[in-house]
Amino acid sequence: MSLYYLQKFIYDLNRDPRKREQFESDLDGLLSDYVLDDEELEALKAPDVGKLYVLGVNGQLLMHYAAMHKYEWPEYMEAMREGVRQYGPVRAGLYAMVGD
Repeated sequence: MSLYYLQKFIYDLNRDPRKREQFESDLDGLLSDYVLDDEELEALKAPDVGKLYVLGVNGQLLMHYAAMHKYEWPEYMEAMREGVRQYGPVRAGLYAMVGD
C-alpha cells in the first residue's frame, strides 16, 4: 500500500483545477503519475469512499474527494462507517484502529 501517494493524489485533486479537469478527461493518465497499488486504484475509480477511509486516507482530504463525487455530509459519514463494516478496521494512517 502506498498511502502517501494515495493521499497526495487526493490532495492534488482537491487543490488543482487542472488535475480535476484531467480526472474527468484522462483518469488513467492522471493516475499514472502516482505510485498506487491495484486496491487503491480500484477504490479511487469506483469511487469507494469507505474503502479509501479504511486504506487510511485522512478524513480532511477524503471529505473533499467525496464532495467532488456529490456525497452529502450524512452520506459521507455513512460511507466511512460502511467501509469499516465491509472491509474491516482502518489499516494505516491517522485513523488506524488500534487494539488494547
